[in-house]
Amino acid sequence: MKKKLSLSSNTLFESIRSLIQEAQQRVVRNINTTMLIAYFEIGKRIVEHEQHGKQRADYAKQIITQLSKDLTREFGRGYSVDNLERFRKFYLIYKNRISASLVRKSSKNQKLKPEITKSASVMRLSLSNQTDIPFTLSWTHYIQLLKIDNEEERNFYEIEATQNYWSVRELQRQYHSALYERLVLSRDKKGVKQLAQKGQIIEQPTDALKNPYVLEFLDLREDNRYTENDMETAIINKLEHFMLELGKGFCFVGRQKRFTFEGDSFYVDLVFYNRLLKCFVLFDLLCCAQHNKSYVA
Repeated sequence: MKKKLSLSSNTLFESIRSLIQEAQQRVVRNINTTMLIAYFEIGKRIVEHEQHGKQRADYAKQIITQLSKDLTREFGRGYSVDNLERFRKFYLIYKNRISASLVRKSSKNQKLKPEITKSASVMRLSLSNQTDIPFTLSWTHYIQLLKIDNEEERNFYEIEATQNYWSVRELQRQYHSALYERLVLSRDKKGVKQLAQKGQIIEQPTDALKNPYVLEFLDLREDNRYTENDMETAIINKLEHFMLELGKGFCFVGRQKRFTFEGDSFYVDLVFYNRLLKCFVLFDLLCCAQHNKSYVA
């Protein structure tokens, strides 16, 4: 009887625990989205003020500086001149993200002045419907994305960061390792366009390949000579980073796995399984002592 009661109690606890965790995650997402929309609106107001006033660049800068002082005095940190400039750029880059139809859909009070109605309707975007959420990452993520001038490249990194739950540090690493450029090299024009619209789609073996792979996170000095075992051990020690570099769908199976074909046995350094391609991916590590380089085959 006590055992059944315990199992029932554990089941109830787990169900409530999951409910609370989901609610907490929604609160965080909602707060994040609300702040991003607020930053978007701040940038919009700054741009509109500049356009209506037709001000000279130096005068506009003075306005931003004074606005920064006033907001900082009222609300504290977070409203520096640099941040206000980021809000401005955030709006200019993503101003088509919040469509006019969505604004009209969420607007309920027609008695307000048009500009107030539009602003309020943007802030009332439904956060319960994921399709209504215009921004999926944190502000810190978008600060990194704002540094990318190429729109297709920027869209690609935003999609990949969202789909793969990249931290800001991982987004920075993938960008600095030129992930987008490496994938572009292996695709035709249609494939490049797909990268900007859908991210990396794995449909055939070649889609999973990058050229080259960048393994700077292994921290291997270029002036040292390494054996295949050194390379393998370094990868195992940074396995999570290595799998992020490999890309989507990879699961680690093991190292030094024995394979037998037609009576002959041999060992493969690293074995992975790709659940999207539904096949094993084998890595054979080769070190060239003459040129002090390591290769992954």
